[in-house]
Amino acid sequence: MFSEFDLDKRLLKAVDKLGFEKPTPVQTAAIPPALAHKDLLVSSETGSGKTAAFLLPTLHQMLAKAAPETGSRMLILLPTRELARQVMKHFKQLAAFTHLKFALICGGETFKFQRAMFRKNPEVIIATPGRLLEHIEHGTPDFEALEFLILDEADRMLDMGLSEDVLKIVSCCNVDRQTLLFSATLNHRGLSKMMAGMLREPEAIRLNSVRDRHQNIRQQIIVADDSLHKGRLTDWLLSNETFDKAMIFTNTRIQADKLGSYLRSRGQRMGVLHGDLEQDERNRIMQLLRQGIINVLVATDVAARGIDVKGVDLVINFDMARSGKEHVHRIGRTGRAGEEGLAICLISPQEWNLMSSVGRYLRIDFEQRTVESQLGKYKGPHKVKASGKAAGTKKTKEKKKEKVVKAKQRHRDKKNIGKRRKPTVQIEDKPTPSGFKPLMKKK
Repeated sequence: MFSEFDLDKRLLKAVDKLGFEKPTPVQTAAIPPALAHKDLLVSSETGSGKTAAFLLPTLHQMLAKAAPETGSRMLILLPTRELARQVMKHFKQLAAFTHLKFALICGGETFKFQRAMFRKNPEVIIATPGRLLEHIEHGTPDFEALEFLILDEADRMLDMGLSEDVLKIVSCCNVDRQTLLFSATLNHRGLSKMMAGMLREPEAIRLNSVRDRHQNIRQQIIVADDSLHKGRLTDWLLSNETFDKAMIFTNTRIQADKLGSYLRSRGQRMGVLHGDLEQDERNRIMQLLRQGIINVLVATDVAARGIDVKGVDLVINFDMARSGKEHVHRIGRTGRAGEEGLAICLISPQEWNLMSSVGRYLRIDFEQRTVESQLGKYKGPHKVKASGKAAGTKKTKEKKKEKVVKAKQRHRDKKNIGKRRKPTVQIEDKPTPSGFKPLMKKK
């Protein structure tokens, strides 16, 4: 029970209102040391309750120690706007019965409006690195009295090339602070460099790694000839699978728009989300999905992290994810909080090797599935019989050896064409007297 953590009554009231009955494993492991003001390194899978794991202990400490005359007391850095808005939503829910104020600082909003928000001196700043760094360069925020620094999805920030921006921001923060770093994996290349000098004797909590299986998510593959065939398969799946909400991932914005137009023409209630859309349009699409006005979202990887929409029980990878980590975050949109989910990858001939490497890295045994009414020409790679190969190996080697010997012989014969052969010498087979040499005759 959350009451065992001895949290502020206002926070417990908010937890009860949200219907949280018992803490998740990551919350059970992270909240006590965070309450003890320790720096933490936490690795946990998506949908495991990480947001509450860092908000509850830090909000409790802020409520226990009033500091009305200081600047911002907590900074939460996140890689994408969607994830920042998701954390903002959780903050509003958990701090509903408190006086704590926040400011959301990310791209897509007016710069002057955000400067005005800083002037109101909010206790909590929820931001993406790029936009926050712009404000720092203009001398707007004040982090000299910062008490808590939280980096969520730190590995994603590194993948997006934001490590330098993050380090610049950290250098402007109060040295005597508590730092909590959450990541899908603590073995990410470059993570140790980013952590150097940022954390003080951190306690590492490893609950899940990116290679751990999602036990409550069924993972299937369906082979397809090309993008047109994938489009027909996607429409069939959306028309025949039972789901509340579905998310479809593509690797490019152009493909997302094309697929969205096709599915819309087929009568699907859907929307498209990618980085080219204005922030207002992205917010509108997400609101339509949460309200159930649309039940299908076609998105690029901008939506793979930070979107927590209830009822997503089907994920379709129209394009295979480029890496194992991206695959994990895509399928992590379903099967959240212990619910069952289904993830289907549509695999073209060019994607088979990529799918195989992702499966080996994540230790996934994909279930191969066929849709009888939508069969294509491609059936998967051709398999070579091991017995036939083994049987012919010895004979093949012997034949190759014979060919090499014959080739050498022919080459030597060609070199001797037209040349006069040297005379051979023969020794008479007769006894010779002592002191005489044997007689030699020409042939």
